[in-house]
Amino acid sequence: MIVLRGGTPSERQREFLASRARYTAYGGARGGGKSWALRRKLAAMCLRWPGLRAMLVRRSYDEVKGNHLSQLLAEYGAVCRWSEGEKTLWFPRGSFIKFGYCDAESDVQRYQGQEYDVIAIDEATQLSEMQFAALKACLRGTGPCPRRMYLTCNPGGIGHAWVKRLFVDRDFRAGEDPDDYCFIPAQVYDNPVLMEADPGYVRQLESLPAGLRDAWLYGRWDVFAGQFFPEFSAERHVCPPMGLPDGWRCFAAMDYGFDMLAVLLIAVDGAGGLWVLRELCRPGLNLSEAGRAAVEFLGAEGARVAYIAASPDLWNRRQDSGRSGVEILSAVPGMPPLLRADDRRVPGWRALREYLAEGAEAALHICAGCTTLIASMGALCFDQRRAEDAADHPHEVTHAPEALRYAAMSRLPPPAAADDSSDFRFAPAARYGGWN
Repeated sequence: MIVLRGGTPSERQREFLASRARYTAYGGARGGGKSWALRRKLAAMCLRWPGLRAMLVRRSYDEVKGNHLSQLLAEYGAVCRWSEGEKTLWFPRGSFIKFGYCDAESDVQRYQGQEYDVIAIDEATQLSEMQFAALKACLRGTGPCPRRMYLTCNPGGIGHAWVKRLFVDRDFRAGEDPDDYCFIPAQVYDNPVLMEADPGYVRQLESLPAGLRDAWLYGRWDVFAGQFFPEFSAERHVCPPMGLPDGWRCFAAMDYGFDMLAVLLIAVDGAGGLWVLRELCRPGLNLSEAGRAAVEFLGAEGARVAYIAASPDLWNRRQDSGRSGVEILSAVPGMPPLLRADDRRVPGWRALREYLAEGAEAALHICAGCTTLIASMGALCFDQRRAEDAADHPHEVTHAPEALRYAAMSRLPPPAAADDSSDFRFAPAARYGGWN
């Protein structure tokens, strides 16, 4: 009988070790004993199943080796053998753990065509959804071994949005079986070994500023370090669904890419506040299809849309047809006038922050049905190379906020509290003869 060594699991760790879901995520806060549990799970499965093929992945090879190899060798070195050339830890009866990494998007290509029974991703929020999908494709085989993927995670990072969607919000897309996904949250308070061994670490987490404390100590997924819009709050900025009120003026904003078309229908109240009524977020559309989809999305309210603030690159002529994107979109019957958006990034984000700012009443409201925009506003991260700019990846969380930025830049700033004017005009009004 082989006995796992190195301590007794906590209750949360027991839940993780006992999970039989195809995809199990563990963690959420710091100090929950994620790495310890992940190593025990992989070692247990290698010792249980002859010939089991496992891979342990982090963003870089130095990280995965530095965080796990010495601990595994210290605890199981008597029964396993490390091969540096193969980057593989071999167990008895042919089972192994291969150490892998996914730093750049292209790194996943090295695993194309490979098959693994078990894949473990340590710090999964540091990987993009594309990298996760590519690794999922390697989870296959015909032998008796179970096929499972185990993830550890903390809020934040480029993978925050997809981890939150699948494991926290359980917002599944076509082809994703809810029964395949299991999330086991854990905090430092669930790790009695660390609590006893290093109480100073707990006090350190408890003394952090509010935003970091919520993410690192309590594992809150709606706030995290590096979040671009920490002022965004579902309680403050999200409102129940509503239609376009009579007498309110409206416009739209569009960000187009073949990977995602994002269109927002926005109303303006008498005080100049913006209300995002509906969203259209759909991938895989060419320009003609995008135009028809936008007109259909706007529906009868399209006649009241004064303009659509759209990405400036749509004014460039396409080499294949000699026509610009604006010409293609404008040819669609029912398309409102297209306004070339001011796409300056930092000024645009600043303008958007003015609408999000604390005050007696929020100047930006997003209807609850705009699920992609709401999730993206919470998941958008800072660009690590440019101060005050948002990261341009992962792309699935950038398109809807980009459209909202175009919307904010098409408006004048909200009037000051001392300004009692309710006539909130927008800069290009004269171009299209004002509001309808």
